[in-house]
Formats: sequence, structure tokens, C-alpha cells
Amino acid sequence: MIDIRPFATLGHADHGWLDARHHFSFANYHDPDRMGWGSIRVWNDDTIAAQSGFPPHPHRDMEIVTFVRSGAITHRDSLGNEGRTAAGDVQVMSAGTGITHAEMNREDEATTLFQIWIIPDRQGEQPGWGQRTFPKATREGGFEVLASGDAEADDALPIRTDAKVAAATLAKGQSAVWNTSGDRHQYLVAPKGRVTVNGHEAQPRDGIAVTGESEIVVEALDDAEIVLVDAR
Repeated sequence: MIDIRPFATLGHADHGWLDARHHFSFANYHDPDRMGWGSIRVWNDDTIAAQSGFPPHPHRDMEIVTFVRSGAITHRDSLGNEGRTAAGDVQVMSAGTGITHAEMNREDEATTLFQIWIIPDRQGEQPGWGQRTFPKATREGGFEVLASGDAEADDALPIRTDAKVAAATLAKGQSAVWNTSGDRHQYLVAPKGRVTVNGHEAQPRDGIAVTGESEIVVEALDDAEIVLVDAR
């Protein structure tokens, strides 16, 4: 089953400093048919104005993955972690028993990112945070795993859930294949370029919800980028 969710149908909140699109119910946007997808609970498409951002706020019992599309985000948390994650790279925060963090755009331009929340398999563990630079060339023409519940095997950032976060960069006409299991849930978004997913066409920033498929073939109709989460 493949369900294309057009960008125009997503939840929308414009706070001035933050222009957010919500793929699933979040904050003041509530749609009982879009409460999540498998263990994927949140997928926000955020544009954060220059020299602004999210002030300190708490989380617990959630895996929060940030994929930066343009600009950069600067993280600071109650554990003393601080770091800047630039376009194409990823940070992961395991909220665990509780963490307070701020995410600020210290750049002189807007920052765009995907903020993805995945329900953890394990609770009661200490919170943690990590970031990593991924050379963009390694995802050209195929998927690269960026965060994973099996981080050592996938050479990726660790998350405490049976899920993988991956990205690919495709030139027009190229295809990438993702092998999975039909009892799992995948969610894909192409921030740039039109794509087809197993023959179903999607526009840039549309949501693509998939389940019941053992192989996912993404073909680029334009030069395209794709971000994918594969979860229970």
C-alpha cells in the first residue's frame, strides 16, 4: 500500500520565526487519520528564520532525529552537549528519562530541516545526544543509513528503536532500491525533485506512506533528494 499525501494537505502553522508543516498530528494540528505511521509519531517540515529558534523545552521517552536540509542548527541541552549540525547532516537526541534542549538557527539565513520523532522500544534509560557529518557523495545514487537501531552494523548514529533513517541523492533518471519487510512501515519525503515510488508519482515535499511492500523503488523524475524512515 502506497499513500501519497500532498504537501498542501499537511498541517500548517506559521509563527513568524517558524513556518512548520506537520505530516502527522502535532501541537494545534489534529487529524485522527494522521496520528503517526507505525512507530513514526512526528515528521515536521520546518523553516526557521535567521537568528531565531526553539528556546529551551523538555522531552522524554522519544527518539528525535533532525535532518538539516539547508543552513544549520545549533543544539544545546541540559547534559552540557552543544553542537552545530549543517546541511546534509544529522543529529539524534534520545530523550530517555528526560532532557531539556534548545535548537537555534544562529545563521544569517533561514534553516530548513525535517524533525522526525520515533517512539522508542526501551524506556527508563539515560538521555543522550549525538551528531555526525555524512559525506554527501556516499548517498549519491543510493540510500545511506544515517541513524539506526542497529547502529554498529549500519555505521550510523544510534537510536533506541527498531528503525532506520536513510537518505539518497538521485540524478534525473536514476533509481534507488530499499529492501524491507511487508510488515513494516516506511515514510518518505523528497525535499527536492519529483519522484516515483513503486510507480506512484509524488511532488517535492509530499508525504509518501508505505506498508506491505518488500521492495521500494524510488525513481527520480528530476534531480532529487529523498529521506526515508523504515520502522515497525
